[in-house]
Amino acid sequence: MIPPVQVSPLIKMARYSALLVGIIYGKKRYDYLKPIAEEERRIETEERKKQEELERLAKQLAEANEDTILK
Repeated sequence: MIPPVQVSPLIKMARYSALLVGIIYGKKRYDYLKPIAEEERRIETEERKKQEELERLAKQLAEANEDTILK
C-alpha cells in the first residue's frame, strides 16, 4: 500500500475556507428564504380553508336539492 501524501497547508487552508464560506452562505440564504416560505404556507392554509368552506357549502346545497317531494 502506498503511504499517504503530505497535503500542502495552502490546500488545507483553501478547503477549510471554502467550507466556512459555504456554511456562512447557507445560513444567510436560509435566513432569507425562511420568511418567504412561511408566508407561502400561510397563504396556502388560508386558500385551503376557503376551498373546504366552498366544498362544504356545495355539499349542503346538493343535499338540500335532493330532499324534494318528487322522489
